[in-house]
Amino acid sequence: MTTSITNEWQNVQPIRFQNDQLELLDQRLLPHQEVYIQYQDPIHVAHAITDMVVRGAPAIGITAAFGIVLDAKAQLKQSFSELNLDNAFTALAESRPTAVNLFWALNQMDSILKKNTHLSVEQQVAILEKTAHQILSDDIKANQAMGELGASLIKKNSQVYTHCNAGALATGGYGTALGVIRSAYFQEKISHVYAGETRPWLQGSRLTAWELMQDNIPVTLSTEGAVGQLFRQGNIQWVIVGADRIAANGDVANKIGTYNLAVQAKYHNVKVMVVAPTTTFDLSILQGKDIPIEDRPMNEVTSLNQQQIAPNNCQAINPSFDMTPNDLIDAIVCEKGILTAPFSQNISELLA
Repeated sequence: MTTSITNEWQNVQPIRFQNDQLELLDQRLLPHQEVYIQYQDPIHVAHAITDMVVRGAPAIGITAAFGIVLDAKAQLKQSFSELNLDNAFTALAESRPTAVNLFWALNQMDSILKKNTHLSVEQQVAILEKTAHQILSDDIKANQAMGELGASLIKKNSQVYTHCNAGALATGGYGTALGVIRSAYFQEKISHVYAGETRPWLQGSRLTAWELMQDNIPVTLSTEGAVGQLFRQGNIQWVIVGADRIAANGDVANKIGTYNLAVQAKYHNVKVMVVAPTTTFDLSILQGKDIPIEDRPMNEVTSLNQQQIAPNNCQAINPSFDMTPNDLIDAIVCEKGILTAPFSQNISELLA
């Protein structure tokens, strides 16, 4: 079984499952090499998530779901009398702590497994595989729906700024923030996109610029430090970003640097749009300050392409995410609708 989508704006397919193996486009090698890595066991899939072969909250969740399928299929081939996927669930859950989509997808797989323990192992494996493919398919459909909703907020001849990569590479396909940009560009509302480079992994320069160029969408790369000057010139109408987790009050955890952007956008009267599926909302967390923030190794900051760029023994901080409070956000777009302030009330009503 192979999941695919036919769409003129779907030139990037980061996750494929075929011939009983998971194939991930190695995002560490982009934009210079397009290489797919094949996986047959969940432990290596967990390492792929941790090591940034695949990244972006929705993509991480989809990948984890297929990691469970791989373990189930392996046990089926070994003629296990019953499935025991606990080790796979644990390894995948520990791969990255901030992206709530990871835990949502694993909960979906665990729930479907528990509902079908009365079936044969072969039937359980088939249902798990069908569920993972459905998670992938639903994500793409949600992204396309968000693209249309978000585009409705954008006026003709707008220039926009985006941060990190919230495109097809970060999802099952089409993208969240880049899904809105794709839809708005197709509707001739966006004239130009500025992509922030996104230190230290440079997802903006390596991934977003590459992805937009694949679709012939005009894009200009911006250093992080140039944002204030860019906004001051008055040509940017929207900052459009994704999210890794959204609290019940509308506070948003996203790639480090998003908070800086939102603060500067507020000062320069640039609107901020967050685009994320309902699976990114975590209503068990009331405020953004309670969202766990992942700290990654210092050497990602002190070196570049394995070349040391800081003095030996130099200390560095490397939080992978930051928290943007809801009062800096103009709109949160999910596949169910467009949310504005008061966010706590409107999120509760929309997701009830």
